[in-house]
Amino acid sequence: MAVITVGGTPVHTRGSLPAVGSRAPDFLLTGADLKDVRLADFKGKRRILSIVTSLDTGTCAASARRFNQEASRLPNVVILTISNDLPFAQKRFCEAEGIDRVVPLS
Repeated sequence: MAVITVGGTPVHTRGSLPAVGSRAPDFLLTGADLKDVRLADFKGKRRILSIVTSLDTGTCAASARRFNQEASRLPNVVILTISNDLPFAQKRFCEAEGIDRVVPLS
């Protein structure tokens, strides 16, 4: 278990956080086109994983919008926004919000 401080309040996580500099293991998720997507599909690029609960929550939506803004300033970087939402909900959210620089994955 790890402890993260959020707004001055300690929060206990389930499991341990990865060490700084450690490699993320490959994974299999579903893209907006319902095809399988692996972390390895983005080999050769710097990969930022933005893992959120649901894009239909205020904080997670704000995070996705911010990463979308920042994406154009980051050369050779792909931002993967991973949520529990179904691909259809992710697509609806991204289209409604004009999010086109991050890759939503379910």
